[in-house]
Amino acid sequence: LCSKSKKSIMLAITTERRLLQGAVAIACIIPLSAGLLGMVSGANFLGGGSADMDSHMRYLSGLLCAIGIGFTSTIARIEAHTSRFRLLTGLVITGGIARLVGVFITGMPSPVMVCAIGMELVITPLLCVWQHHVARNIAK
Repeated sequence: LCSKSKKSIMLAITTERRLLQGAVAIACIIPLSAGLLGMVSGANFLGGGSADMDSHMRYLSGLLCAIGIGFTSTIARIEAHTSRFRLLTGLVITGGIARLVGVFITGMPSPVMVCAIGMELVITPLLCVWQHHVARNIAK
């Protein structure tokens, strides 16, 4: 009975870990694709702009892609990368806060950008909490 109970607990932990890995993999599609697209398209990604705006857009897109790569690097052993996951989450939240400040200063952005704010201030922090939960359960 005890052995059966331990097996069922381990199965639940393994299943939760795999679900988290899948969720993070799916979430990584956004910064990887948007980052790459912005790196290639520059300011044209958002309708054009000056050479300075184009340069800044490409730089920020490179950072976005790098954040996506960073999160992707946690997937295989997601329970072992809590510090990296938290650092990346902090970067994403900081960007989300900057976007939110922009809403109050310049007004509501397009629906795509509103979704980005939701991803940055809701989804990513929830994934971070989930990652911590999985890491803690596996460590027990």
